[in-house]
Amino acid sequence: MSHINQDTMYHLCNGSLIDAYRFFGAHLIKADGLIKATRFSVFAPNAKEVSVLGPFNQYDIAAHKLEKIDERGVFSITIEDNLSRQPYKYHLLTHDNKGLYKSDPFATYSALRPDTVSIVSDPDLYTWQDETYMKNRPQKTPYHQAMNIYEVHLGTWMQKPNGDFHTYADLVDHLIPYVKKHHFTHIEILPLIEHPFDGSWGYQGTGYYSLTSRYGTIDDFKYFVDQCHQAGIKVLLDWVPGHFCKDDHGLYFFDGTPLFEYDDESRRENKEWGTVNFDLSKGHTRSFLISSALYFMKNYHVDGFRVDAVSYMLYYHGDTTQGENPGAIEFLQKLSKEIFAYHPNALLVAEDSSAYPKVTHPIENGGLGFNYKWNMGWMNDTLKYFKKDPIHRKYHHNLLTFSLMYTFSENYIMPFSHDEVVHGKKTLVDKMPGDYWQKFANYRALIGYLHTHPGKNLLFMGQEFAQMHEWKDYTELDWHLLSYPMHESALRFTSDMNALSKNEKALHELDHNPQGFEWIDADNADYSVLSFIRKSKDEKEIIVVLLNLTPEVHHNFPIGVPKAGIYREIINSDYQMYGGSNLYNGLPLETKNEPYKNFNHTIEVLLSPLSISVLKFSEER
Repeated sequence: MSHINQDTMYHLCNGSLIDAYRFFGAHLIKADGLIKATRFSVFAPNAKEVSVLGPFNQYDIAAHKLEKIDERGVFSITIEDNLSRQPYKYHLLTHDNKGLYKSDPFATYSALRPDTVSIVSDPDLYTWQDETYMKNRPQKTPYHQAMNIYEVHLGTWMQKPNGDFHTYADLVDHLIPYVKKHHFTHIEILPLIEHPFDGSWGYQGTGYYSLTSRYGTIDDFKYFVDQCHQAGIKVLLDWVPGHFCKDDHGLYFFDGTPLFEYDDESRRENKEWGTVNFDLSKGHTRSFLISSALYFMKNYHVDGFRVDAVSYMLYYHGDTTQGENPGAIEFLQKLSKEIFAYHPNALLVAEDSSAYPKVTHPIENGGLGFNYKWNMGWMNDTLKYFKKDPIHRKYHHNLLTFSLMYTFSENYIMPFSHDEVVHGKKTLVDKMPGDYWQKFANYRALIGYLHTHPGKNLLFMGQEFAQMHEWKDYTELDWHLLSYPMHESALRFTSDMNALSKNEKALHELDHNPQGFEWIDADNADYSVLSFIRKSKDEKEIIVVLLNLTPEVHHNFPIGVPKAGIYREIINSDYQMYGGSNLYNGLPLETKNEPYKNFNHTIEVLLSPLSISVLKFSEER
């Protein structure tokens, strides 16, 4: 906790107070190792009076009125008592004499919903054990490393037998071993900021510093992150700086006026989602949000953020016809600057469905400063293609090839996220055409394509074992499906593809560099066959990827390759252990000196039905 002065207020109001949590909220004052008092400070420029209420004063508005300590609207009080773990709220009297009961915008913990009170907390009790991990983080983003992201909603990944949520600490013994076993490198968690409604999945928040109490305590979550790091797993949080919840106790019209949101109603109201848009041009809003991100990095050791709905910030309401939003663009650049100043190896990922240029380019080069962006175009095109009956796929071959026209313009993550398996869109396996066997064959080819296309990859929970039902935000995943052979085989294939993309440098080292990719044949629409090469930086490792996206089996199918010698199949989605028909290239494939397309050498392969086959160059002739 620090004292608020003129310098503090200058930085708050111009958007450069990046540690606002040190000044505002509830802070325990310690002396000689003991808590002597509790200080409350709140920014409410349009309030006449502010009181803090709680069981410590029988919720009496007159008992503890805050003093206005700055003409710009800062109210503060120090209560000579240890109020640790005490619930509290603010009562604000507006200039038109309306009384408002509000949660603390800077509260670091809150009561379990449906209660809406804030909780005085001591964030410094936990002793971290991840020093080795934190010290050994690279000083710049290692784009050459593999990234297999597992996107998780903590409340529904796995639940207790009675349907209650597991705590953050409980999940240490379940989620971390599972992620490790199946070769995921990152866990990305749907928003953990406090939110009133479970069905919003955390995307309609009220507490941007308050870790949701649904899953336990502050120390429980620190323990979870600590154990992830000790297991070598990075932790990303989904974060929502574009819009927030309209519930009366939250940020909405906090002091009776649109303090954090737009003054203009047409830009303020996000009618599509029933939320309110932050005005990212306001200095105190920028300070509030950037400080929130840094608070989670410093206090919880998280490795970065996936920023939700970036297109809705870049353009008013996400509508390009309304023009760019300069305040939001400046905010995003400021956010990236401060996050990477804190740690150059942080991850800042844009969920952006627009064609806004240079999202992952440095600010000094005219970019927004993110280091990754979700490839929404690839995701939409790929799923659109795979949903088609194989007999029609030859007429839509360009849906698979178009992404290579732009995939190296940004640092992309290829996402099959929660958004694709809800609201009637069906799960990945259920999107696939055909009978039961064909659905799973198509699914495996899709998962293989995810891992072999240039870019890092992300998969939402449940899709790794081909859950048939859409994700339900109130009950756990359908774990019982793993007792069925096809689902157990699907999990084995996803796990093996994760391992392959981690272990083969050619599949991750040049994900964002065109030197690491080469088409063999992008134009074989008639057969719905796609073939390409992935290469390591030194070009010593060569991977050949073959996709056959019809049920037809092709024997002695000619494929051009860059080097003469021996190629060995290292994985095939049609292996029997994955639920396939067990047609594969079991013997080493030796090249022939026959030209094919732009290549001087050819191998003849077996293309199994609805499959992906990955070959590796192993010996020069």
